[in-house]
Amino acid sequence: MKRTIVTLPGDGIGRTVLEEAIRVLKAVGFEADYVEGDIGWEFWCNEGDPLPNRTIQIIEEHKIALFGAITSKPKEEAFNELAPHLKEKGLVYSSPIVALRQHFNLDICLRPCRTYKGNPLNFIRRGANNTIEEPDVDVAIFRQNTEGLYGGVEWSNPPKKVYEALLTHPRFVKNFGDVPVEELSVSTRIFTKKATSRILKAAFGHAKKYGYKSVTVCEKPNVIRETSGMMYKMAREIRDAEFPGIELWNTNIDAQMMWLTKNPENYGVIVAGNMFGDIVSDGFAGLIGGLGFACSAQVNPETGIGVFEPAHGSAPKYAGFPKSIVNPIAMIESACMMLDYIDEQGFAGKIRKAVAEVIEEGSVQTYDMKKMTGSQEAIENGAATTRQMADAIIAKLG
Repeated sequence: MKRTIVTLPGDGIGRTVLEEAIRVLKAVGFEADYVEGDIGWEFWCNEGDPLPNRTIQIIEEHKIALFGAITSKPKEEAFNELAPHLKEKGLVYSSPIVALRQHFNLDICLRPCRTYKGNPLNFIRRGANNTIEEPDVDVAIFRQNTEGLYGGVEWSNPPKKVYEALLTHPRFVKNFGDVPVEELSVSTRIFTKKATSRILKAAFGHAKKYGYKSVTVCEKPNVIRETSGMMYKMAREIRDAEFPGIELWNTNIDAQMMWLTKNPENYGVIVAGNMFGDIVSDGFAGLIGGLGFACSAQVNPETGIGVFEPAHGSAPKYAGFPKSIVNPIAMIESACMMLDYIDEQGFAGKIRKAVAEVIEEGSVQTYDMKKMTGSQEAIENGAATTRQMADAIIAKLG
């Protein structure tokens, strides 16, 4: 049956890379109807809502979405860019992608980071006897996507009930009890057992299915004892009860970022809460070429809803170029993750093979792969445009 895919171009370069990914999908033979949903800065400025209800409705109907990128700005800047007739309505900007995750409970986020042979941006290090080593990185990072520091439960000048609740904690009284309430800003970090169990089981299940030897909980349980501590405790229980053949490792987020460049090839599956998962996934993405290669999936297995997006932002400084220079591979790889999710692995495998061949061959490289400054002059100096990179991948599909 022909599927309908919701496309969410968003802002900046989002539309550009999304259009190229769809061209690749069509070229490989994947047949679908595409319906566009409204999301992003334009709709915040003109409607006061960066995620209109009409977009939520079409995602509810069709389940699967490809997402480009969004622009987010600080609170005051966001308010200043509102249309004049909206400024007296008490509107406060919040990220539409975070709202999308929370509305559909897309709490399982997978960000794979794998090196491509021949990628000039792959991480290298100095080995014994002054040798140069290029380790193979193959890490699957599971990020809890809806809770933690990104849960949105926060206040500036907290209301009376919140402030009184904080005063029940002795450490708050000791460290902040004499701070005027109007000078306080509070962000919460909330973990629930249900969501924590689900992300942990997804991580262990992925390790078992794809033959990874270890799952690493990357948190900070020695300091953030209640939330990070709960995740690690539950990981031990789940491993012992359901996945005894998989090693369980425990790293602190700060030490993990140091070890990234020491032994990245040792890690298999990593699981973390929202903020630390965001940090460690960007860190590993840097080892495989940067955000131009960083794809992601965020899904709810119970409803079947999935949103697939590159990890890069909207890059507005590149959006207005006469010829786009940005690397579309992260978006194309995200489309491959979508294909995997809807059991079209054959198409996904063909696209990944084509991407690998283009990268290894090396004759077509975007500005980032050539280590050039991101400017229009990069094209004149031999860098491929966004379209040329997609064209090269399509040519390898035969």
